[in-house]
Amino acid sequence: MPIRLIVGLGNPGPEYEQTRHNAGFWLVDNLAGSLPGCRLQREARFKALAAKTRIAGEEIWLLEPQTFMNLSGQAVGALARFYKIGPDEILVVHDELDLAPGIAKIKKGGSSGGHNGLKDITAALGTQEYWRLRIGVGHPRTQNLNQSVIDYVLNRPRKEEQNLINQALERSLEVIPLLCEGKFDAAMVRLHTVR
Repeated sequence: MPIRLIVGLGNPGPEYEQTRHNAGFWLVDNLAGSLPGCRLQREARFKALAAKTRIAGEEIWLLEPQTFMNLSGQAVGALARFYKIGPDEILVVHDELDLAPGIAKIKKGGSSGGHNGLKDITAALGTQEYWRLRIGVGHPRTQNLNQSVIDYVLNRPRKEEQNLINQALERSLEVIPLLCEGKFDAAMVRLHTVR
């Protein structure tokens, strides 16, 4: 099944805009900005910013939950139910501690890995079997930082990290049309191959 809903995870509000936890928002903002006439607008019934657009000739929903990370499933579940979008047609874009900045990977299913946004989406959908686009932000331990995970994800990346994350976002945007056509293997090969 091709992707019909692309969800970017993050926290609403200017104080969180530049933080690592908002990597999902960054991708969806960039994607919306690259599509003619596509504007994310507040949708009260979904507690989110949303836009209906076309990618690779397919009708696609873009979604940014505005409930804060821990309640992301409210928006995802509401839109998916309303438009009858199955879990295997959903791509959730999120920050990933287990990947270094500059790395992005696609996978389907698996545990939340402690990510509260994913935990809530899994609860709302009743399954882990949805697609994830994991944007590497690194881990405080691997960055030699004496910082809790919460502090780390709610802070801005250093300049060199941000440059690497931006490169990963650009490469991720290149494979979105393949995902919207259901060409998951081709998208993974292209994204996961180091250039």
